[in-house]
Amino acid sequence: MDEYDIVVIGGGSGSQVATAAAEAGLEAAVIERGPLGGACITRGCIPSKALIHRADVVEEIRRAEQFGVAAELTDVDYGEITSSIRETVYEKAEGQESSLEDADNVSLYDGEARFVDERTLEVDPGDGDDGGERLRGETVVLAAGSRPMVPPIDGLEDVDFLTSDDALFLDDRPDELVVIGGGYIGVELGYFFGAIGADVTLVGRSETLVPKEDDAVSEVVTDSLESYCELYTGYEAAAVERDGDRVVVTAAPSDDTDNTDDETIDLEADQLLVATGRRPNTDTLNLEATNVETDDNDHVEVDATLETTADGIWAMGDIVGDQPFKHAADYEAQIVSANALDDAGREVDYDAMPHAIFTSPQVASVGRTEHELEDAGREHESATIPFDAAPLGMILEAGDGLVKVLAAPDGEILGCHIVGPQASTLIQEVVVAMDGGAGTVDDVAEPVHVHPALSEVVYAAFDELSSQPYSTAPDWRDVSSE
Repeated sequence: MDEYDIVVIGGGSGSQVATAAAEAGLEAAVIERGPLGGACITRGCIPSKALIHRADVVEEIRRAEQFGVAAELTDVDYGEITSSIRETVYEKAEGQESSLEDADNVSLYDGEARFVDERTLEVDPGDGDDGGERLRGETVVLAAGSRPMVPPIDGLEDVDFLTSDDALFLDDRPDELVVIGGGYIGVELGYFFGAIGADVTLVGRSETLVPKEDDAVSEVVTDSLESYCELYTGYEAAAVERDGDRVVVTAAPSDDTDNTDDETIDLEADQLLVATGRRPNTDTLNLEATNVETDDNDHVEVDATLETTADGIWAMGDIVGDQPFKHAADYEAQIVSANALDDAGREVDYDAMPHAIFTSPQVASVGRTEHELEDAGREHESATIPFDAAPLGMILEAGDGLVKVLAAPDGEILGCHIVGPQASTLIQEVVVAMDGGAGTVDDVAEPVHVHPALSEVVYAAFDELSSQPYSTAPDWRDVSSE
């Protein structure tokens, strides 16, 4: 049996812990059953955003006439789009695998890991052979990630359907598609397929899409997606069946809304996409052989240092589930490396952890939503500024976009929510202010902002709540309304 100072289960962000250990002169091992890089590189963030970029290009061509440019969209080579993206992301994964294999003091095991006892792991290569190679780690890091969740919908097991993993690399575009799920995965893929010409029907349990976002953001996204999809918000899929070459989804009013309509509706399409979230891969690890405990949603329980309920076993990424984002997993890799290798006692701080949704328009958020603050009874002030208050927002005709700022009476930033072009980039100055400065609205409102840039709308929103006696924040709404 091979023995290591540290064993990492998962080849995504967790591999950064292994390489950090190796650079410190320790012997490390990584166990990964699929392409290196985790879900992000080959099954999530990167290929989905590459697809969405193509949809954005298509939309720019369609909108060109609004800006006096004569342009015509004659064809979308769907197969070329997906094949080129597949080639790019898998080339990246292969590059990461080669880099890890060439690293000193790191060994890569290809297969699925299962605990035999608290320090011993068996690697199942998935070739059908009984048993597998065993290895032992003085320290173990759980970074096994997640996979698409398949909800218990009547008849679903008897019908061919796509998950978010499957939908990324189809050879042919569906002509008609029903999407079950109104969260970030559903709206991103619903926008993509709708923008490139598919007839998309989207079913979401809540009254608005992306219901975990601030209400102002959810309303904008819901209104926008109506341009790309036929929406059935406030409904949930109750049953699915195959009718010849087509799939029929029976949707019923959801308990999550005030919908009092008892009528069910039947939605037909060529294909079905189930995009109802992701579940942690804890069930693959045989955690029963350890003292590692999980919560009611099967996420691994950890303390503030990301150590599990078993001494010397740490966890990070989607398997923990607090912040299911790649950038959060990278941050957690830093925490685990410091604590597992240096006994640093660092604690995670998610107060300024941002996230983004790459639909149209883009969404980015950090901190609390207004609904969360109201539920907590937290006194706060709010300011909402539309994108067309900034000159560039007006030029881009992004009037449906907005920046919403939530702050305490003393000026502490409690949350910021942006929906509109470049939202994922615009949020960053707010993150820096919350994480690296005093964390007040003045930290954003006082610095000079480039003119004309979209960052001016962020400036204008924070200036609204600022204590500064004089203001130069732009407000072009009177011009854009003419």
